Amino acid sequence: MKLSLSLRMRVYSSILLCVVAAGTIGLMLIEQLPPLDAFYFVIVTIATVGYGDIHPLTPAGKILVMVIILTGVGCFVGVAANSIESMIDERERKTRIEKLNMIIGIFFSEVGTNLLKIMSAHDPSVDEIRSALIVTSNWSDTEFARARTIIENHTYNLDNCFVPMEDLNLFLKGQKGFLLALLENPRLIEHDSFTPLLQALHHLTEEMMAREKLTDLPLTDCAHLSGDLNRVYRLLIAEWLTYMQYLKHTYPYLFSLAMRKNPFDEKASVTVL
Repeated sequence: MKLSLSLRMRVYSSILLCVVAAGTIGLMLIEQLPPLDAFYFVIVTIATVGYGDIHPLTPAGKILVMVIILTGVGCFVGVAANSIESMIDERERKTRIEKLNMIIGIFFSEVGTNLLKIMSAHDPSVDEIRSALIVTSNWSDTEFARARTIIENHTYNLDNCFVPMEDLNLFLKGQKGFLLALLENPRLIEHDSFTPLLQALHHLTEEMMAREKLTDLPLTDCAHLSGDLNRVYRLLIAEWLTYMQYLKHTYPYLFSLAMRKNPFDEKASVTVL
């Protein structure tokens, strides 16, 4: 079984530290070297530099040095190789996350913002969260954290009897291919919140498409669809807020446009005044 990169790093680093510590103490006792000289000799030996200014004089010291070479050099190379691999993996991870955020941006341009407009317009308690979601250019991470707390504690009460379900169904049917393409994107595996949102949205779409009509439904069926609506609404708001925070830190010009399209701002206008 292949060990993970982080586990390999811990194993190599632990062994290397043990070899350095044991080698330093051993050379101090066997070769009667001062602590600094003993530590220096272990390091130059493990690093394969070998200046030759210090060398073992006793048979026991030579055996100890051979053990240091056999164990320490391999671990040193392992630590160096894994450090380089870790840096490459981190750079690739950042690139993947950057591309994923671009995908999320396309999602909000094509689907998410319009959905939020429809749902928030029929949220009977939207005024409880509206003021907390008027994002401005002066917001810091503290304001985003405060807004996140408010929406997490918000009670979502969308009722499908009052939401224009036929229009919503028509809109989502038109976006079904786009949403399925997003779900098939392997990059989404790394995102803990966007994937559940897409899954919930896909489920809502399938539920609506499975019905011949979306009006005059039994109360139990209304409650079921309302639950699906509120699940999407809750996840959508949270993801939108996270995306706004990302734009604030990364792309000021896109953040400016997103503020002017804020679905919770009744005075929002794309026109720059």
